[in-house]
Amino acid sequence: MTQPDVAPEATEDPAPTSRLQRWRMVLGGPAQPSCGGLQGRLSEMDQALSALYEADSPLAARRGGRGNSSPSVARWLGDIRNYFPSQVVQVMQHDAMQRLNLRELLLQPEMLEHVQPDVHMVADLISLGSVIPQNTRETARAVVRKVVDDLMRRLEEPMRSAISGALDRSQRNRRPRHAEIDWNRTIRANLRHWQPEYRTIVPETLIGYGRKARRPQREVVLCIDQSGSMANSVVYSSIFGAVMASLPAVSTRMVVFDTSVVDLTDKLHDPVDVLFGVQLGGGTDINRAVGYCQSQISEPRNTILVLISDLYEGGVESGLLRRAHELVESGVQFITLLALSDEGAPAYDATLAAKLAALGVPSFACTPDAFPQLMAAAIRRDDVAAWAAAQGFRASR
Repeated sequence: MTQPDVAPEATEDPAPTSRLQRWRMVLGGPAQPSCGGLQGRLSEMDQALSALYEADSPLAARRGGRGNSSPSVARWLGDIRNYFPSQVVQVMQHDAMQRLNLRELLLQPEMLEHVQPDVHMVADLISLGSVIPQNTRETARAVVRKVVDDLMRRLEEPMRSAISGALDRSQRNRRPRHAEIDWNRTIRANLRHWQPEYRTIVPETLIGYGRKARRPQREVVLCIDQSGSMANSVVYSSIFGAVMASLPAVSTRMVVFDTSVVDLTDKLHDPVDVLFGVQLGGGTDINRAVGYCQSQISEPRNTILVLISDLYEGGVESGLLRRAHELVESGVQFITLLALSDEGAPAYDATLAAKLAALGVPSFACTPDAFPQLMAAAIRRDDVAAWAAAQGFRASR
């Protein structure tokens, strides 16, 4: 396996200047007889790469067992952060977990203190949550907290703005009674009708304050598949669920499932608590999960149900389709996201997606950056399948 490309900006010394040096960095030690050796910082970078990607490396030797080399792994983690930019570090960490079976090293505090956390690392930590030793739990939570805080900073404001804007638009009163007129907005909307001779404005368009609702404007149910393939989607869903739960105009419920169903709504005040309440892996019973969500819906025409799943059903497919039909007929906006991540096109059951689409349940993958606008479109009751197509997301219809 070739090593990942080395980003020139990560080094203080010049990047490889010759074609042979570049090939030597990509192909590793076996290419040294034909490409020549490396000196200085380039040699140190090559050693860090070789420790992961060459068969006789110290890290590769860990394939067979635990050993007691966690200090060397922690040192290696520090080295790669010193030599490479964060994007490359994340690729190498992920490769180490997958190729060298280093998942057990997450149980070592030394590694957690040196690791550069990302969404993949959070997924690994929450999948091991039940077996992490007590002396490592607080370190693990600190790693997860760092990623959650970073994602909240990036995603919270777009989510708040999109939903608040959609709610304002949906509740704006265009035929107000006199006591409901918003005079400031009405005047601004009618400035073009200024009559200088009368020194007045003709209020052709009246804009009123939104009528106060006795209940939340929308009820949102996030129903999330917690099988291993959906790990990144679980992380992002927890962030968005927490943001929506903090909005008084939206009532948010979060449900996760495999072959059982767990309602995590009471933990939405803290995404970290949500994530450590998830048990990644196991089978999948979508029918059972949707049935539970259906039982929690009190106002169908005011409810948006977002099923986040790759649709590989291990339960009763005919039951799922029957429930989907009942939900759509009752007025629920039912949407299926095949993934909520930046991982590209997901693997999913295209046949079941098509059957759901035929019932009025559009199915498509969505990126985290686009999810706020998706929820805004659903709140406005736009055609969600048409919205997805306009964004370039391939939807089953």
